[in-house]
Amino acid sequence: MAATPRIAVIGSANTDLITFADRFPRAGETLFGQNFDLGFGGKGANQAVAARLCGAEVMMVAKVGNDLFGQATVRNFAAFGVDTTHVKIIDGVPTGVAPIFVEPGGQNRIIVVKGANEKLTPADVDAASADLRTVSSIILQFEIPLETVYHTIRFARTHNIRCIVNPAPAVPASLTELMGADYFIPNETEAELITGLPVQTTEQAGACAQALLDKGFPRVLITLGARGALLADSTGHMYIPPFSVTAVDTTGAGDAFIGSLAVFLAEGLPEKDAIARASLFAALSTTRVGTQKSFPGRAEFEAEWVRRS
Repeated sequence: MAATPRIAVIGSANTDLITFADRFPRAGETLFGQNFDLGFGGKGANQAVAARLCGAEVMMVAKVGNDLFGQATVRNFAAFGVDTTHVKIIDGVPTGVAPIFVEPGGQNRIIVVKGANEKLTPADVDAASADLRTVSSIILQFEIPLETVYHTIRFARTHNIRCIVNPAPAVPASLTELMGADYFIPNETEAELITGLPVQTTEQAGACAQALLDKGFPRVLITLGARGALLADSTGHMYIPPFSVTAVDTTGAGDAFIGSLAVFLAEGLPEKDAIARASLFAALSTTRVGTQKSFPGRAEFEAEWVRRS
């Protein structure tokens, strides 16, 4: 049997405050919502939990505030079996929070307050370096300082560790610093913001991915939500179709995709199969409310994969 993949996530940990309403309010308008839910989130934390639920050993490098949310976040990681050795509780700043507003069709809008996530520095990566050198993959996002992202990409290249960068949320960044990533994985909105090119069709997604390849990225994977995903590298473009589900809440679906993809790649699956599996894992997460608690376990996922194969 192949060794269990060991994956590190260097990124954010937030508390999600989720409100459900018939529609989003207009400026100055107050609406009554239908329901409210509180959960654990942050793109980094979500990706770590997704990878763990898929069966990987996962270590998290993060910072949280010395408050109720921070202490609960560490306990939540531990409950999933995520290694919290390098999750630090710090004074003077709050734990990150993310108010999330969800419409009936599952569409969401999110405001992220970074809090302690903004204090995760290259020095924290260096402090975890001995453990990081034992992993097969490192996952990064943009809810932590970009200098920490850049530093970690260089670390991964130096130690020949697969590096997956999810440029979410899209913010102005140095593409040159990001080109060291083995996989650069924006969604369609992020790809548009990064390149200035439209990504409304599969053909446009291909052109956008090619533009990023032309700049020097070795491998670009654009996730297209309900339209599937497109992978581009020096050998060409490959489209991976979506799986049909009835979406209830799309929050965290992108994180489910990233975290599960890291595991499937680390298990040695061909790229097309790994991406297809990650697409199903992400699709299944949209059929339930919430972020981490909406992610399926490996056994549930495998049963659904067999059913749809």
